Amino acid sequence: MPLSRTPRVVITRRLPEPVEDRMRELFDVQLNMTDEPMNERQLAEAMRSAEVLVPTVTDRIDDKLIAGAGPQLKLIANFGNGVDNIDVKEAHARGITVTNTPGVLSEDTADMAMALILAVPRRLVEGAGILTGENPWSGWSPTWMLGRRISGKKLGIIGLGRVGMAVAQRARAFGISINYHNRQRMAEAIEKELDATWWDSLDQMLAHMDIISVNCPSTPATFHLLSARRLQLMQPTAYVVNTARGDVIDEEALIRLIEQGRIAGAGLDVFEHEPTVNPRLRDLARRGKVVLSPHMSSATIESRIEMGEKVIINIRMMADGDRPPNRVLPSMV
Repeated sequence: MPLSRTPRVVITRRLPEPVEDRMRELFDVQLNMTDEPMNERQLAEAMRSAEVLVPTVTDRIDDKLIAGAGPQLKLIANFGNGVDNIDVKEAHARGITVTNTPGVLSEDTADMAMALILAVPRRLVEGAGILTGENPWSGWSPTWMLGRRISGKKLGIIGLGRVGMAVAQRARAFGISINYHNRQRMAEAIEKELDATWWDSLDQMLAHMDIISVNCPSTPATFHLLSARRLQLMQPTAYVVNTARGDVIDEEALIRLIEQGRIAGAGLDVFEHEPTVNPRLRDLARRGKVVLSPHMSSATIESRIEMGEKVIINIRMMADGDRPPNRVLPSMV
């Protein structure tokens, strides 16, 4: 059964007002006006009534929920680039198309990655806190608040995709040497443009870098890619920055190594068990060892509206009987 011309669309969270207004014009829309994450029962009800479900990264659409979906559900149009929150294989088996919103977040996420690359070694957040704390600033001193120079450092990018390349472009402007690890080497023209060095061995790259930036997607193959063993390969003066997904890093191991002084620090925009943040990470942040931000690397008005526009295009194309442009297949995950 194809989508109706004006499909019943259930949106799990509040979206930017222009996006919601446009969806009201085009579709039969049910909005979540409270913006509270739907629980499993509410998601199940939505999937029994909707022709199109528009979830976000906070909604876990697993095989159980998909198995209980009504026969009218034909599209899960994810409001997000990653689809690790959706069982794509099970959806595909049930004849439900899954789409995402690629190519929208690259620049904003790279901005945040670069901000963390600068903030952690230069102790920016720690220093700013001095001026808002209870104790008065005693003034400049030659040996006070010493951080690490950025220029001349070696950056190792894990995942030189759209975001990784955008990070590399920014880092080059600061005089940082670009290195990367991918499953497959990039084209020579790209390496030349970025002046980037490919490392076939992730272990070898980790041992030689000053800063590691995690920019790969979350998949079964990348779960704890930075394991305890691999993190121990890093230099004690090195930093880790993660704007991808929290479960790519063994968070407990990272915390332990920073506490022991075996890794210098980290800048984290994502967490393994978010929205829960490990109390030991919070303690490290208070001590100036890590910089934490609440999964806000893509949080710009421009990106959210562009994401919504891609969701609308995917729905409209399928309602018109065409293949949506951002379809995700099990082989792509």
